[in-house]
Amino acid sequence: MATTWLGPGERSEALASMAEGELDVLVVGGGIVGAGIALDAVSRGLSTGLIEARDFASGTSSRSSKLIHGGLRYLEQFDIELVREALTERGLLLSTIAPHLVRPVPFLFPFSQHWERLYVGAGVTLYDTLALTSRNNRGLPAHRHLTRAGALRVFPALRRDALTGAVQYWDAQVDDARYVTTVLRTAAGLGARIASRVQAVGFLREGEHVVGARARDLEAGEEVAVRARQVVNAAGVWTDDIQEMVGGRGQIHVRASKGVHLVVPRDRIQASSGMILRTEKSVLFVIPWGRHWIIGTTDTDWDLDKENPAASRTDIDYVLDHVNQVLRTPLTRDDVEGVYAGLRPLLSGEDEQTSKLSREHTVAHPVPGLVLIAGGKYTTYRVMAKDAVDAVAHGLGGGVPDSVTDRLPLVGAQGYAALQNQRHVLARESGLHVSRVTHLLRRYGASIHDLLAMVRERPDLGRPLAAADDYLRAEIVYAARAEGARHLEDALSRRTRISFETWDRGIGAAEEAAELLAGPLGWSAEQVAREVEYYRKGIEAERAAQEQDTDHEADAIQHGAPEIVPEAAISRPGAGHP
Repeated sequence: MATTWLGPGERSEALASMAEGELDVLVVGGGIVGAGIALDAVSRGLSTGLIEARDFASGTSSRSSKLIHGGLRYLEQFDIELVREALTERGLLLSTIAPHLVRPVPFLFPFSQHWERLYVGAGVTLYDTLALTSRNNRGLPAHRHLTRAGALRVFPALRRDALTGAVQYWDAQVDDARYVTTVLRTAAGLGARIASRVQAVGFLREGEHVVGARARDLEAGEEVAVRARQVVNAAGVWTDDIQEMVGGRGQIHVRASKGVHLVVPRDRIQASSGMILRTEKSVLFVIPWGRHWIIGTTDTDWDLDKENPAASRTDIDYVLDHVNQVLRTPLTRDDVEGVYAGLRPLLSGEDEQTSKLSREHTVAHPVPGLVLIAGGKYTTYRVMAKDAVDAVAHGLGGGVPDSVTDRLPLVGAQGYAALQNQRHVLARESGLHVSRVTHLLRRYGASIHDLLAMVRERPDLGRPLAAADDYLRAEIVYAARAEGARHLEDALSRRTRISFETWDRGIGAAEEAAELLAGPLGWSAEQVAREVEYYRKGIEAERAAQEQDTDHEADAIQHGAPEIVPEAAISRPGAGHP
């Protein structure tokens, strides 16, 4: 087995290897779908490479609601098979694939009219029944009906006149960006070549057949040709752009829907459960997230900058207005620690409302040698990956084994349950508090041994970051050594969530984190200063955008934030985005 580490040395080796010979499969795009495809392909015995133009999961896959769920609202649309499929995947993730990363979370569904108890109760009963009858289901607690008094005991922050009763049910959640990195590390451990900051700028062609891609290493400014028998583009909201690059008429049409989430401190909402609220367009979640709540999301059409969608004042006020309709103590903008915006890649249909577009996925062969996949939802990424590699197998002429990812634990999953039971022993042996060990186990699973070894070697790495004390200094170093972080933003926005979990959005932790990254990434003092300045300017642009009233005003400001790789190196209508 190859190493599961995605450090600078492994990146260089992966690029050199991809340039030398011909791959069976080249995956373009390092979000959750691309990562899943790489793992599915390499675990079937196919030689596999993956390139990503920015950081892994830097697009949609780090900006979701961070839920692993069946999609209760899709039952209202009678999309029962989509819900059943997602609940099957939820069970697999909880029980087999990633029990260290995916964990159960309860949700309260309040209702204001007595008749809603029958309607909501019937929907949640069907939801639980579909879960129980799905394959490899991990038994979450069954839903329960609550009176108004019972609901207020679970969620004291609710206004008494905002509900007549409630149903409480269970789903699951995940750190979406961390999960993507773990899938990629698992694929690398099986031999996949993985490299970020490498953009596909064109396709290699022999006649009408795609036989690989021209790829530019954005860090070095060099271009290489990567030959592959099949290329899979998992570009998400960039799918239509990729079809234009190959001259296709467009078998798949994707529309981007912007979803904005707010992050507030846990003490602003007194509750022991998450909550789901119906809105005029969709649903609004209040999701427990460590010492915070995540509240969202919006659902609006977006046709501006796809790399960094901007949240406006209007978006923030929309979320606050809707959640405040039921809260006893309303939230204000002063309560908001962080804000993030992401784009959902929805398959276009006849309906003009993005909230009504399909969350199902589709696979297409626009030209020989190229597979496109689009649509879907985070929870069903593994099914999407399987379908894409099935299409690859067809293009290769058959003889490819069936998918095995439904029984393939990710890095860190093996032995996790035993380590959870041994957390007090690990705490005593490492000198860390047991709460720190629990934190590490929930982020790294059995890979905790890597971090504890680093702390033994360098005790200073066992200290928390001064301005972001939920995280140890070792986690920043590990992000560069093992998890593919190439820049400060990668570490603060995706390997950790400091960028939206702290009041200053990570600016106070930036210098310490950059100095920790300097060693494994070989940075000079000048590069450390450049990384800190880039991060600071990005946060300033993000904050300024959130004071604007319209999407266009917000986009104009956030779009002006500098890039850490030279702007000239990035051709915007290109492949390789998550």
